[in-house]
Amino acid sequence: MDYTITLQPSGHAYACPPGTPVLKAGLDNGLFMPYSCRSGICRTCRATIVEGRVDYGDVHPSCLDEDDKRQGYALLCKATPLTDLVVQVNELDPSDAIRSKYMPARVLKMERAADDVMIVTLGLPMNEPTLFRAGQYLDILLQDGTRRSYSIASVPDNEGVRQVELHMRHLPGGRFTDHVFGAMKLREIHKLEIPLGSFFLREQSDKPMIMLASGTGFAPIKSLIEHALARGIRRPITLYWGGRKRTDLYLHDLAQSWADRHGHVRFVPVLSEPTPACAWTGRTGYVHLAAMEDFPDMSGHQVYACGAPVVVDAARRDYVARCGLPEDEFFADAFLTAADKR
Repeated sequence: MDYTITLQPSGHAYACPPGTPVLKAGLDNGLFMPYSCRSGICRTCRATIVEGRVDYGDVHPSCLDEDDKRQGYALLCKATPLTDLVVQVNELDPSDAIRSKYMPARVLKMERAADDVMIVTLGLPMNEPTLFRAGQYLDILLQDGTRRSYSIASVPDNEGVRQVELHMRHLPGGRFTDHVFGAMKLREIHKLEIPLGSFFLREQSDKPMIMLASGTGFAPIKSLIEHALARGIRRPITLYWGGRKRTDLYLHDLAQSWADRHGHVRFVPVLSEPTPACAWTGRTGYVHLAAMEDFPDMSGHQVYACGAPVVVDAARRDYVARCGLPEDEFFADAFLTAADKR
């Protein structure tokens, strides 16, 4: 017998079969709730259980601890209902939702941007132009049914696109990235699910934007910024891109060109462990702290953050607690490896 899930404050209600995560059932019913990793790690889908009981699922205590549960929080990508539920969650406008589709894709181009970063262009079916929102991601489905998630670095088009650009970092021992940096060939075919996630530009806002990227977390930030520029959006944008060494900022010149050509865009590269070979004269330290130094008061800003979970989590915590950023103005997509998801 299905359980009834009622969302507040919208009042939307839907049926959720036993054993089905609250988030999945909601998405299947055409509702649009915040989510990203769907693995119980990034916390984008955290919501409050107002009434009823849930099985919290296999969630690590660092992502949802006992104190969180006592306060009523649950991660909707993992929580399954044990009773009917009333859930308080910040739903998104259904008009922003694009239902994901499965499709084949062909490798059209592979460009080594750094020793451990490959920019891969995938061709999509010509007879089915694909829609996505700047900042969203896709899943590559491997033959054993497992998935690898990659943010889309290219710019969307209202008429749909026929190619997407992905930035893939090599993780030695990683089954898929070993293939990408080894045996992968042009015209190779893969199966995708696209688009996914609720990380996208909130265009109805007029607030200045702080964009924070670490490593290949630059990919969706690139999509967001290029989309904003193409749309003629003039809100101030300050981009902080962090890496350990100079080669981690593999498209540094592109990012700098945005700032050079557009007066409302500022680029702040930050290295945490520069070597003498980097010949680095720019900012050093942790990238999320560099933004705090420049913006001690974020109360009137929006933040878009993407990268390693440790960076995104630290930014979320510190910007809200120490810089006055409204919690609902922090938008994030944490990059997770297959190992992170185990």
